[in-house]
Amino acid sequence: MLQIKDIDVYYGSIHALKKLYLEVEQGSIVTLIGANGAGKTTTLNTISGILRPRNGTIMYKGTDITKVAPEKIVGLGISQVAEGRRVFSTMTVVENLEMGGYLRRDKKAIQTDMEMVYSRFPRLQERRKQLAGTLSGGEQQMLAIGRALMAQPELMLMDEPSMGLAPLLVKEIFSIIKDINERGTTILLVEQNANMALSIAHKAFVIETGEIVLQGTAEQLLKSEDVKKAYLRC
Repeated sequence: MLQIKDIDVYYGSIHALKKLYLEVEQGSIVTLIGANGAGKTTTLNTISGILRPRNGTIMYKGTDITKVAPEKIVGLGISQVAEGRRVFSTMTVVENLEMGGYLRRDKKAIQTDMEMVYSRFPRLQERRKQLAGTLSGGEQQMLAIGRALMAQPELMLMDEPSMGLAPLLVKEIFSIIKDINERGTTILLVEQNANMALSIAHKAFVIETGEIVLQGTAEQLLKSEDVKKAYLRC
């Protein structure tokens, strides 16, 4: 479904991604793990079109999207749940969800999908008229996921969904991610909580200083001594 090949991304003179290679098969959960500053968020932002690679190609369902504008990438079926939630804090829950479907014109289907989001996240329905900035961290994460779902993505990019959440909420969020995948959405998951990420993923890549240094099935990486030493200390 998604193939990144030989991507080079720079921030000024800083070489952030170096000949990066990554593949995501349709229907799977693929996780990208690594330390802070390794290039995980840069990878997602490059796929989304927020950043432009200097070299390399990004292929999505057989189409080269390397130079496609971010809003058109959303229209092709790729949504991103940004690090830190990034909800519109001065807008209500309903308004945030409506923004997720801003490219769509099928009002009846938009309402149907909003009800689907509420069925997955009952707390959002209870707080639908509440300003997003007044929600708890866990509720904001649910809203960020719900907003991304409103775009009807075939591929969802998720950036550190467990960040700043209590352990019980982390388990709930990962259960939701697994459920979204089982209902047909492919997921590329960036996560520092390697244990949780590998527990639900099918395939995994390890990134260090902008380069993929290890890849395999999630089961293989869970058993890797290098991965255990570097990322599974808990």
